[in-house]
Amino acid sequence: MLRHAEAAMGTVFSFAVRDAEPGHLAVLAPALAELHRLDALFSTYLPHSEISRLGRGELTEQQCDPLVREALAHCAAVARETGGFFTARPGGRLDPSGWVKGWAIERASELLLAAGYRHHSVTGGGDVQTRGQAAPGRPWRVGVADPDRAGQLVAVLRPQHEGAGAGADGFAVATSGTAERGAHIVDPTSGAPAHGLRSLTLVGPRLARTDAYATAAFAMGPLRALDWVTALDGYEALAVLPDGRRLGTPGVARHLVAG
Repeated sequence: MLRHAEAAMGTVFSFAVRDAEPGHLAVLAPALAELHRLDALFSTYLPHSEISRLGRGELTEQQCDPLVREALAHCAAVARETGGFFTARPGGRLDPSGWVKGWAIERASELLLAAGYRHHSVTGGGDVQTRGQAAPGRPWRVGVADPDRAGQLVAVLRPQHEGAGAGADGFAVATSGTAERGAHIVDPTSGAPAHGLRSLTLVGPRLARTDAYATAAFAMGPLRALDWVTALDGYEALAVLPDGRRLGTPGVARHLVAG
């Protein structure tokens, strides 16, 4: 299995490609190039990135790379789907990072899949996109970090069907929470940091939307979030409350690894 870690977007992206030999980094070249391309376009920390220049009014959307327009269109769609709980302008500043990181991981996975590498996982900042199987007959398993105990897990998740490839789209897990960055997720309806949860983990097929939905659901608070996710086709949620209690959508138990 080929394993590699790459620094980009202020975090570390980890690759595990089952059907590639160790050391064959050329396998990852297109995916790594895509990560750095998206970082250069969308970094809010780089003053000359297109998203920074767009936010300052130095560029119009039509003058930007088509990927910028595509990302903002996705953000607008997710904002509609979440009733405004997702936004590309948190705190009033243009910042589509809530979409872009998961999208970058998903796009890297798609490039590997297109090159014939059907069994792999791509992880960034704790969010994961998997395809195929970790080993013949064995699905990928994704640990969910405990927001209150460093190095501990609250759960291990897997695709619903043991031994299956999780469908054509794959298996994605995204977690939003306060453990690493504090209360950084803002409830757009109030303008105040969301405090109703310690973490909210979503399971879905593809990471970009799964990650964006996790951010929005965290901002909703536990009860509204779980009701909203329950109504979504193909998604499940696991919530950790401030008092340590864990709540989930009705179907999340099918993804939990016992023990």
